[in-house]
Parts: sequence; structure tokens; C-alpha cells
Amino acid sequence: MNSAEVRNTASAFRRWRQFKDSAAAVTITGGGVAILFAILLIFFYLLYEILPLFRAASIEKLAEYPAPAGGAALYLAMEEQAEVGFRLDRDGAAVFFEVGSGREMKRQQLNVGSGDLSSFTIESEVSRVFALGSDSGEVLIAKHDYRTSYPNNTRVITPRLSFPYGDAPLTLAEGRSLDALAVNDGDDALVVVGVSDGKLVGKRWQKEEDFLTEEVTLVEAALPLPPLTMVAQSLLIDPDQRWLYVFSESGEFRLIDLRAGTVADKGHLFERGNLSDIRFLLGGISILAASSEGDLAQWFVVRDTASASGYRLKEIRQFDRSAEEGVSALVTEHRRKGFLALGSQGQLDIFHSTAHRRLLNEALPLKHPAAMAISPRANRLLVEGDDGNILEYAVHNEHPELSWSALWEKVWYESYSEPAYVWQSSSASNDFEPKYSFAPLAFGTLKAAFYAMLIAAPLAICGAIYTAYFMAPTLRRKIKPVIELMEALPTVILGFLAGLWLAPFIEKNMPAVFSLLLLMPVSILLFAWLWSKLPGKVVKHVPDGWHPVLLVPVIIGLVMLCVALGAPMEKMLFDGDMRRWLTRDLGVSFDQRNALVVGIAMGFAVIPTIFSIAEDAIFSVPKHLSHGSLALGATPWQSLVGVVLPTASPGIFSGLMIGMGRAVGETMIVLMATGNTPIMDANIFEGMRTLAANIAVEIGETEVDSTHFRVLFLAAFVLFMFTFLVNTVAEVVRQRLRMRYGNL
Repeated sequence: MNSAEVRNTASAFRRWRQFKDSAAAVTITGGGVAILFAILLIFFYLLYEILPLFRAASIEKLAEYPAPAGGAALYLAMEEQAEVGFRLDRDGAAVFFEVGSGREMKRQQLNVGSGDLSSFTIESEVSRVFALGSDSGEVLIAKHDYRTSYPNNTRVITPRLSFPYGDAPLTLAEGRSLDALAVNDGDDALVVVGVSDGKLVGKRWQKEEDFLTEEVTLVEAALPLPPLTMVAQSLLIDPDQRWLYVFSESGEFRLIDLRAGTVADKGHLFERGNLSDIRFLLGGISILAASSEGDLAQWFVVRDTASASGYRLKEIRQFDRSAEEGVSALVTEHRRKGFLALGSQGQLDIFHSTAHRRLLNEALPLKHPAAMAISPRANRLLVEGDDGNILEYAVHNEHPELSWSALWEKVWYESYSEPAYVWQSSSASNDFEPKYSFAPLAFGTLKAAFYAMLIAAPLAICGAIYTAYFMAPTLRRKIKPVIELMEALPTVILGFLAGLWLAPFIEKNMPAVFSLLLLMPVSILLFAWLWSKLPGKVVKHVPDGWHPVLLVPVIIGLVMLCVALGAPMEKMLFDGDMRRWLTRDLGVSFDQRNALVVGIAMGFAVIPTIFSIAEDAIFSVPKHLSHGSLALGATPWQSLVGVVLPTASPGIFSGLMIGMGRAVGETMIVLMATGNTPIMDANIFEGMRTLAANIAVEIGETEVDSTHFRVLFLAAFVLFMFTFLVNTVAEVVRQRLRMRYGNL
């Protein structure tokens, strides 16, 4: 081959090498950009799903029309589809009308007995049962109902008034005017309480249902009521018929136990102003009270050992309004813990009680509003002014349940004795109060990761150090692939084994497990000391770097010994039951699927990741560094600590952070090896629920685009940001370590 051919061949080879280098650079760069683009897509998709959670409410005016002819409005309501409205005036005339136009559909005059209408009350917006009291002491109980049919595939809503106990009034206080009224129609009894001549009057009617005809008969029963020392203006009866709330015009209250007939608590709702309106929040547990000075607060009954009755009515939270004007009307939502407050000058505020959040602040074009109604789906609003016109608004308020305090701070939930961190996203009850606290989930995530790293990090790092620096090359070539092969084991298998085998084993052999944790390092050190005392002619038969093989029978024998002695130790030291001893004597609760089980199982899954990266980092330290250190008189351990580990520290730290990231995001092991109870308890014998496990458990059961659905995406976003933050900090630390020790 002549020189020209050689030059052409060399030139072709260079061009081919440049092409391969360029193709590799483009491929690697393209792959990196694609990964970053995919991460950005995930980030923006999560944002797309969660941003509606924090969107403020808004209203849009749809129509304005004259109210149906009649007296001043006493009560307004709408049916499910917000197509038919119901209006009751102060003369007892009930009118059904079209919501969009105000056209009258049906009118009916209610019979309140021999007297005139003197009081009105509604049991709840959900039941639609209301009662009218007369100045002759009679009470009429009615309900506005709606029947939906589809003739010719067209929806037709037919409204009607029904009378559960007949269209004839019930006598409550014969011949005396009822100035205030409260009613509760329960499954077993009907309770009606009124105020007449400043005194409480009431009756309880037990319900007896005929087995064949299903006809309900009312049988009057005793209802003990204590005397009042104040002038009552408003009354409320809770759904369980346990509590009667009595309020005066000035805001003074009495909490009456209807079962005992005694006053359980008394006090004042406000420090200033008079009571302007008071309503039950959805469910009948909380009370919303508004004053003429603009104060607005939520109250409910809590247990109090300092009280003689054991209960008291406590103010839970106050709501800041946009104006100091008095509240003329309160309306509660039918299916959520939200409510609306309408000021005397037309200022409308929309709140959510659990989130403690004001979602809307808007002035309506009316003065001195007379009545207000919200549709069952909370998407339509009717407001009637004193000028006789009704305003119809569309309400956009999809996700009011979320706020920073609801997610991360303690919240005082209904029926709880004190504020708490709680995750409880669903219930069988329609009046359930969703609890979306991320605090127990974040705590559980960190708890699981902590115990997993507590077990995995020392074993993985120490194993990597020995394998890379001390172990014989022949043995290393066998051990390292075996440990790395552990990473290929599906985590669902590990979770299955942890939940069905490891958890019962630890519960049954607790003394053996803890004695094993204590004796294992002691036994290894003792064996090493004994080995060092053996004669040299015995020691030299085991080549350097093969000593771990000798520990295998020691460890197996120690495990068998601890398991064999576990039962006798438990009988001798813990009266035969260590679990009961922990709970009874130490006050430490024990759950079979706990953090210890998760730590062992998840540590087993994380060890290969940390070991592989750390071992490669230590093994990659240039040999001339350790050889130079040894040549200068340092011992192998001094060379390891002073030269090898600092040089390999960026890689070791990366392995720890990647292992921690896997522990934080692990799903199946935590899902199957814990009780999945969202509690905040550092006890190693208690379970937890992590953010990842919570998403896996609940995402398949939630309604798409619901608040719960979007909150789970928010949990994924929190997990994403936490991992991103940890990785960012880890990269910064790794670069600093590399800059510091890169010149060794």
C-alpha cells in the first residue's frame, strides 16, 4: 500500500470516528433534552391539574325579574337542577316559579290553623322540611318536593308541597303565640320546640309504623325542658335530637340537653352587637352565628371535663368579612361545608368553614336584601331585595375545600376535642367533612425513608468499602453482581413477603429480633478478635480478602440461636408476651405492620442502589493515591479514611441521595407492609401512610376532576418538588465535594 492510500485510509478512519463521535454526542444530548422535556411535561401537567384548587370563586349575573306576587319574602329555595324555585311569604303563601324568568308555576296557601303566621323554621336545606307557627299555638309541618320525569325525552320537573303529618296543624301551645320555633324530623321521633310568652314549650312525638300499611302514627312522649332566664329569639335542634340551642337577641345562649332536660352550658356568642342570623352548617354539628356588627363565627359542642355537664359550646373559628356592615342573611351549602353571608348593604361573601377561607367578596346591586337561596349543587344563587326583585347569579366555586391551613396546619374538625392533623378523604355520610391534611402523609413519608436509610445506609456503605478496598478481586467479582442483582427483585414481591411473612415473624419473635440486632455486631467483633488471637499457621490458610466467608456460618448460627432462645427469654423477661409488656408497662402501642417492618423491607430494596454507586466510586479512586499513602507509612485504614473516602465522597453522597430518593418514592412496600393509617407517631412499632402509598390507594376510587382527585395530584406535586429539592441539594453538595477533593 503506497503512502497516498495510507493517507486516504487514515483520513477515512478519522472521518468515520468524527461521525461516530458526533452521532454519539447528538444522541446523548438528545436523550438528555428529551428527559428534561419529559420532566417539564410532568411538572406542567401536575400544575394544570392542581391550579383549579386555588382558584377564587366568582359569580355572574344571569337574570333579574320581579318576585312572584305576594307578601314580603320569608324563605327562598331551589331544586336540584336550579330550574324551579320556591318562595314562601310572610302571609303563608307558597309559590313555585321558574328560576330563569320568575314565571309562576304553582301557588298554594298554607293553613296555619285558626291564627296568623307568627314564626318560621326550616329543619335543614337538605331535608327541605319546614314548619310554620301561628299566634294560636299551632304548628304546620310541610316539605317542598320535586318529581322529575322525561316524557318524549324532555325533562319535566313537577313541584309540589307535601305534608308528612297531614295538612292539619299540630297543637304545641294552645291559645298562645309561638314567637320562635325549631323542628327536627328524625327517623324515630318528631321534636318541635317553640317559645311562647318567653317560656320554652315543646313536644316529642314517637313514630310508630304499621308493618303492613307502612303508615306512621305519632305518639306523644315527654320532653323535659328547663325554665329560661332570658328572652329567646332563635331555636335550633341538632339532627340527633340531643341538643337544643336557645339564643336571645343580644347573642346570649343556652345549650340544653334534651335527654336530661338540663342546661349544659351558657354564655354569649358576641362581645358586641345583636344576633342577626344563625344557621346550622351542613350536618347539623356546627352553628354559624352572625351579628349586627359584622361578626361571623363557627361554634360547635365539644367535650369539657371542667364543665359540670361534660360539654360546652365553643367558638371554633371566626371569619373575616370584607365590610363591617351587619349580616342580614346566612345560607349554607347543601353538600359542602361552605356558606354565604349577605350584608345589610348587599355585600356578598362566600366562605368555606374547614378551609377557613374566604372565596368571594363582591358587592351586589341591592340594598337591604330580604332573602337568599343557593342551589343544591351550589352553582346558582337567588337574592331578593326589599324592592321586590329577584337577582339570579351563576356561581363558579368548584373547589373551596383547600387552603394552606387545611393542608399543613392543625384544624379543629367537627366532633373533635381539639385541633389535629387528619387525612380522611371520604366517608359513607353525605354531610362528611373532608380532611385533607398533608402533614401526616409527609410525616409518614419521612418516617418510612428514615428507618429504611437507618438500616440501609450503614450496611450498604460499609459493604461497599470492604468490597472495593479490602475484598479479594476473585470474591468481589462474585459478590458485587449478586448484590446488584437484588435490585432487580420487584418491590411488590418484597412488600408481599414483608406483609405476609416478615411482619408476623417479627411479632411472634420480638425478643429474638431485638437480641439479634444487639448481638450481631458484638458477635462479629468478638469473632474478629478471636481470629486475631489464633496462631499464624492457622490464619495464613485464609487468604487476605476472603475473611467474610468465615462470617457466614457465624451469622447463621447466631440467627438460629436467637430464634431458639426467643421463647424462653420472652417467658422469663416479659411474662410470656413482649407485645403486651410494651403496651401495658411502657405505654408503647404496637401494630403488626409497622415502621420496623417497612425499614427492614425497604432497606433491603435500597441497599443495592447505595452499594453499587458507592462501591464504584470507591473502587474508581486511582490506585496510585492509596499506594502513595501506604508508601509514606500510613496504614490501610489511615489510607482509606484520609485518602480514599474523601476522594470517593461525591459518589458515596450521590448513592445515599439516590437511595433516599427511592425510599421517599417507594410505593408497593409501604402499601403492603404497613397499616396505611395516616397518623403522626414516631413510634417504630406504629405504621404510617406515605404520599406515594396514599396516591396508589385512593386514585382508583376518586371521581375524576373532583376536589379529592386534584388533591391527590397535589400530593404527587409535593412529592415531585420534595424529590427535586433533595436532588438539587445533593448535586450542589456533590459538586462542592468534587471541587474540594478532586485535586488529591
